[in-house]
Amino acid sequence: MKRKFLKSKSLYLFLFTIILNALSWVIPGFSDKYTQYVFPLWVNSYGRVTSLVNFSVGEFLIIAGLLWLVMILFSKNIRRLTPGLLSIIFLIMTLNCFINYHCTPIEKTFKNEKEFTIDELAELRDVIVTKCNELSEEVSRNDDGTLFYDEELMNKEAKESMQALGGRFPKLSGFYVTPKKLLFSKFISQQYMQGYYFPFSMEANYNSIMYVTNKPFTMCHELAHTKSYIFEDEANFLAYLACVESDDTFFKYSGYLGVLNYVNNAFYLNVSKEEYNSHVKISDKVKMDNIFLTKDSWKKVEETAVIDTGTVKKAADTFVDTTLKVNGVNDGKASYDRVVELLLLEHYSK
Repeated sequence: MKRKFLKSKSLYLFLFTIILNALSWVIPGFSDKYTQYVFPLWVNSYGRVTSLVNFSVGEFLIIAGLLWLVMILFSKNIRRLTPGLLSIIFLIMTLNCFINYHCTPIEKTFKNEKEFTIDELAELRDVIVTKCNELSEEVSRNDDGTLFYDEELMNKEAKESMQALGGRFPKLSGFYVTPKKLLFSKFISQQYMQGYYFPFSMEANYNSIMYVTNKPFTMCHELAHTKSYIFEDEANFLAYLACVESDDTFFKYSGYLGVLNYVNNAFYLNVSKEEYNSHVKISDKVKMDNIFLTKDSWKKVEETAVIDTGTVKKAADTFVDTTLKVNGVNDGKASYDRVVELLLLEHYSK
């Protein structure tokens, strides 16, 4: 009797979750209303709770999940409970992630939707390169030329910078969870990932061993996810705005560096080498700062790696690409690059 009761509860929960997903796909505006009125409840409830501890709850939940998979092989009771657990996980992922994929895109808020020319892309690219070059001379450096920033202050500034965008993007107002370091940052580095949003723990997590210039941008990017902006290009765009509109020089620099590669690569791929070389050059200091990991950090990653980095990266890329496509993002991982269009819309709307 008890087993049948659990099975029926799991089935009802699964069907309810299916209905929620279907509504988000089929009914225009459903996801927008959900993220406006319901989604904030999760941030303000257990998002506050997980923020009370200084470690990533999400990472430990993943470890617990892996242990559960092992226990399935040895325990009938665990096997009986698994359908219910999977139904709960599916529901949480739907409430904190999947529904958000069907919100009205930020690009629809711009009045000047159009096709941009190469000349317009070139202008944007040169503005961003110039800003990077200028700010690289203004930030404080160690004697060896490397950069530094206190991460506790960085956490505070990231949250305040995102909150400051609340006037333009109302969903960015209110309480923010605290960005947290990833314990397994070396493994995350093998995936070439700067951070992760864990929907099942409502956490914004960042790679603790990546070079410091990436951290403000990444913190803001992951915080955008905790405010229901689930598209990667939109999270990049909001992180850019939060950083460059900050009063903090280091945050401004991180913001421009965060989008430099996207814009510069788009320009490079669409013009001749001669045309590219005729534009503003990226300074040596910017090139030195525009890295994922330092050589020493990469060495430590490879020395302790259990699995080959190439294999880890390929698996991670496949997982991310598949997850995005399943949720209706047809270009998958390439959607990160769409931030260039948002930057163009922003630049030419002024």
